[in-house]
This record gives sequence, C-alpha cells and structure tokens, in this order.
Amino acid sequence: MPTSGPVSQTMPAQTPERGAALALLPITVTVAYYVLPAGLRENTLIQFSPQAVAYLACAIWSAYNPGLISRFGLERRKFSRGLVVGATVGGLLGGLNAFIMLDLYPRAGFDITFLTTTPHGRLPMLLMVPWFITGIALFVELNFRGFLLGRLLALAATVARPDRRLVASSLALGISALVFSFDPFMVHTFRHLHWIAIWDGLVWGIMWLRMHNLYATIAAHAVEVLILYNAARWTLSL
Repeated sequence: MPTSGPVSQTMPAQTPERGAALALLPITVTVAYYVLPAGLRENTLIQFSPQAVAYLACAIWSAYNPGLISRFGLERRKFSRGLVVGATVGGLLGGLNAFIMLDLYPRAGFDITFLTTTPHGRLPMLLMVPWFITGIALFVELNFRGFLLGRLLALAATVARPDRRLVASSLALGISALVFSFDPFMVHTFRHLHWIAIWDGLVWGIMWLRMHNLYATIAAHAVEVLILYNAARWTLSL
C-alpha cells in the first residue's frame, strides 16, 4: 500500500539490506556512557567510543551491502542541488543558532566563555576555516544521517506495518537527533549548548528524509558551523 509524506521519500534508503541492526550498537554505547561513573565519563577515549563504534559498524555494514552511493544519497547528480539547498538551510540555522547561543543564552545567565577553551576554540582559524569544519561536517553527517538514520529507516521499513511506517520513520528521526545531541563528546565539549543540536539533528534529518541527499546535510552542517564559529570568535575574541 503506497504511503505519503516523508516515508515515501526514503524508499531508496530502505531497499533490502543486510546488517541494518548494526546501527543499534552506537545507540547502545551512547546510552551506556551515561550510566558510567562520573570519573570514567571524563575519559576522552570513552567519550569518543560511540562514534568509534558507529564508524566500525558502518564499515562492517558497508562490506555486506552494494550500492553504497545511492544508499547514502551521494549520487553525482544530487551534488549541485544539495549544495544550494544545504547552504541555504545552513545559513538560516546558523543565524538563528548564533542569536540563541550568543544572545539568549547569556541573557538567561548561562556562561558561554568556555567556548574559548574547547578544541575548536584553540585551533588556529586558518585550520578551522574551512578545512576542519568541512571535514567534521562530512564525517558526522556520514555517521549520523547516512548510516544511523538511514539504517534506522531500513529497520523501520522491515519491522513496521505499511500503515505504521510514518510513525516508525518519525521515531527513527527522533532517535537519530537525540543520539546526535547527546553524543558524549558533544555534551562534554559544548555543555549546555548541546541542546541546540537536537533541532539541528531534526532539521538535517528531515532534509535527508525528504531529499535523500547527503550533500545537502553536509553543506547545511558546514555552513551553519562556519557561521557559529566566526560569530563566536568575533563575540568572544577567540
């Protein structure tokens, strides 16, 4: 039975595949991190463990599934439109989040000066812009949208009844956004600002659902972070 809405846009990523359940591993590791003793949660290697597990799971999954370019939404024909749409969305989100982060948060009594001590704040600007920021966007989107969200959608298509797939896809979207926002390194580095990543994850996830175009989410991620980085640098004199 045909379905409408976001689910119908994601069918290319939901073709039969093997090992989609591997996406549950980084989710499990992320949840497990938050039940560890506080001392262990400060360990940098442990903070990176969910992403390390995710990339390992992605590598294993990739070895058993053909057509990776189309599964990730990286066909060459999608490149130009992905850049245009992604840059537009990234610009809008960047402006909104810069206002929230640099104006509303301080007004509410939250400290943001800690940004000067983050790894991003310590690296030279010419290294961060655009190379490091673009590289981060590439790998993070490949992980959280291309692999995690894509595989959750594949699982939803397998286990959900046709009349429940919209609900299942929405659940997959929400889970991927929460896992993204509560990534241990994200939380440790950006503290209370990590909540902003929830709607980032939702917006980029919806983009991927609607367009099945990873170029778009990579561009949106990179442009937004470029705006936030430069706005914070100017505001805090990084």
